[in-house]
Amino acid sequence: MPRIPYRDEDDPKVADVVRVIRERRGGKLLNLDRMLIHSPNFARGWNSLLGAVRRELTLDAKSRELAICAVAKINKADYEWDHHLPHLLAAGATQQQVDAMNAGLDEASGNADLFDEKSLAALRVAIEMTRYVEVRPETLARARKAFGDNALVDLVGTVAAYNMVSRFLVALGVEDE
Repeated sequence: MPRIPYRDEDDPKVADVVRVIRERRGGKLLNLDRMLIHSPNFARGWNSLLGAVRRELTLDAKSRELAICAVAKINKADYEWDHHLPHLLAAGATQQQVDAMNAGLDEASGNADLFDEKSLAALRVAIEMTRYVEVRPETLARARKAFGDNALVDLVGTVAAYNMVSRFLVALGVEDE
């Protein structure tokens, strides 16, 4: 159950922000959006930021979705996991990799037989940022080698953004559609 009711998306007071969100989402709103529109200005900024994270960064889709799903697992954000798992699989992850993540992220992030170097680096950065905020120098060096500076900044920004998403979802009890 959501901890506060979802806002009515047909309320004329939020029509402008609802229109913008629908454009990004291909015409529909999610429960996440219905919660966000309680604060139209926050929803507008969120929509812009997350739209850029999903579509405008140099980070490859598989690394992005691995990082997002790792954040979701650590933060127990089932909504986030459920929404991003199809994107992870579409980006090239295998069911075996998903099963490894479900079995334990620490083990998965060290499994070089199952994950390539970029994937391992993305998982470690997501794990360390989410659990400890600080990323160990050796983890950052490994990720910098795998991604380069630009994509590394995109990875760190993605992990930071989806920690925000997961915390919002969990705190307010946003339900899956």
